[in-house]
Amino acid sequence: MANLISVERARLALGTAQVLDDVSLGLGEGDRVGIVGRNGGGKSTLLKVLSGEHELDDGRVTYAGHTRVGMLTQTDTLDPEATVAQIVLGDRAEHEWAGDSRIRDVLTGLLGGLEAPAIGGLDATVGPMSGGERRRLALAQVLVEDPELLLLDEPTNHLDVEGVAWLAEHLVRRWARPDRSLATITHDRWFLDAVAERTWEVVDGRVEQYEGGYAAYVLAKAERERIARVTAERRDNLLRKELAWLRRGAPARTSKPKFRIEAANALIEDEPPPRDGVELLRFATTRLGKDVIDLLDASVEVGERELLSRITWHLGPGDRVGIVGVNGAGKSTLLRVLAGAVPLSSGKRKEGVTVRIGHLTQEVGELERFADQTVIQAVEDVRQVTMLGKKEVTASQLAKRLGFSGGRQQSRVSDLSGGERRRLQILRLLMDEPNVLLLDEPSNDLDIETLTQLEDVLDGWAGTLLVVSHDRYLLERLSDRQIALLGDGRIRDLPGGVSQYLQLRSQMPAVAPTKGATAPPSPVPAEPTVDPAAQREARKAMARVEKQLGKLADREKKLHHEMADAVQDHTRLAQLNAGLGELAQEKEMLELEWLEAAEIVG
Repeated sequence: MANLISVERARLALGTAQVLDDVSLGLGEGDRVGIVGRNGGGKSTLLKVLSGEHELDDGRVTYAGHTRVGMLTQTDTLDPEATVAQIVLGDRAEHEWAGDSRIRDVLTGLLGGLEAPAIGGLDATVGPMSGGERRRLALAQVLVEDPELLLLDEPTNHLDVEGVAWLAEHLVRRWARPDRSLATITHDRWFLDAVAERTWEVVDGRVEQYEGGYAAYVLAKAERERIARVTAERRDNLLRKELAWLRRGAPARTSKPKFRIEAANALIEDEPPPRDGVELLRFATTRLGKDVIDLLDASVEVGERELLSRITWHLGPGDRVGIVGVNGAGKSTLLRVLAGAVPLSSGKRKEGVTVRIGHLTQEVGELERFADQTVIQAVEDVRQVTMLGKKEVTASQLAKRLGFSGGRQQSRVSDLSGGERRRLQILRLLMDEPNVLLLDEPSNDLDIETLTQLEDVLDGWAGTLLVVSHDRYLLERLSDRQIALLGDGRIRDLPGGVSQYLQLRSQMPAVAPTKGATAPPSPVPAEPTVDPAAQREARKAMARVEKQLGKLADREKKLHHEMADAVQDHTRLAQLNAGLGELAQEKEMLELEWLEAAEIVG
């Protein structure tokens, strides 16, 4: 396929940093590329080069024909005097845009409906809007323009779980065409896996290219590092740990990535599970005892709204809970209630005598008093040595694990970026040795590498963990159980995880929010009933398939050994290879059967 855009031998320096160093790449027709890399590594600059906004020091960028380029930047360039209709619909007549299913889909998915009720209506002006509303408006604008080449810089910022799922589905459906091409920067790994068919990593002035989304990128990067002998200790490699999670997690996740299963299994053959749940629970019980935090018939009112209505909820030692919900439903308030920072309107809150709470809020103002101090001084202000699991680590060692190298530890807090301040916040929290962690949007401003490092640290942390996040990957990665707040004052358990939450939300009637309200209470449909007999049969089917898969794995291993012995016998080798192909087909059919049964079990 021909390239819609080509970059040849690009060189670009910003100050003393070489952002692009002899980079050549292309975006072909129908390509969907995810761009990853550390904060400050040059991802946004690369996107600006592709759009023609940033000139190169050397090299050239060429476009095929009259390719129209649309770009979503992180800079707010919307006219504050313009209306929503002027920004999104331009000079299109009402019958023109209302008759276009693509535009209707964008208005509904991002702005709440054809009249844009989520941001005050089509006649609302941009000036008074919040940053999140402006961001959604800018995204809607570029999607309505429908360019051949779409460049998106962090499009999932300010979108909730439903918004991210809608955007992924829209992009795959609309840009999986030979006359379209897409490149997106994102730290949302679920979104990256759902949208991207190729991944570019911007690192040290280079752009490393990988086939597939996030899961395939992790595998390919791990293989490259293994081949290059970059790492000396296998079990210290975060990439293998991440790959172990991807392969041993939910079946739907593990069957989706299009990479070689044999190579993945070889890399993680000796890798233990990301978390030893039994050991962590034992240690958490030792630290916390039986009682952690209980809410008994608890209600919370904010203004005229009742966010929690007569909730009884028991948090035990070692619980790891992820919280999702509609904006304004009370997720952050629930964390503050559990922390004891918000009083109950009625009911009772009980806290165990050994509980030590660490609460990560979305505010970073607490760091202002350390503005003139270095990073390591701000961390050691809490303590110099802490226990992480069974290991004693120094402040400097923990800082290094969360991305502050030796030199960066001497930087002043006032010079840190937003992402670095967030990391410092988390560092100080962990150094205080809490046994109950309440994390409110911990992924804000963090890049993928830092998120992976944070997850690795928390894998060995023993205690009770609650995390609120719109980052679906992080939510599923850190928690063993998910709950939802749907705006009706109740806490709803989600045995089916985030997928069940999205299904519940799709069944709820849309209600236009009033101006100034983030989200109205919505009626919740009755939970679908599942035939218990069908569930029992499905569990039996899953157990049977798992046994068959185990036998297939043994046969596969035996075939590989036979192929190694028959390396000089080409006839025998061909027969064994044919048998391996039949085995792979049988395995695929069994995996599909397992997934179908898992859907019934829920």
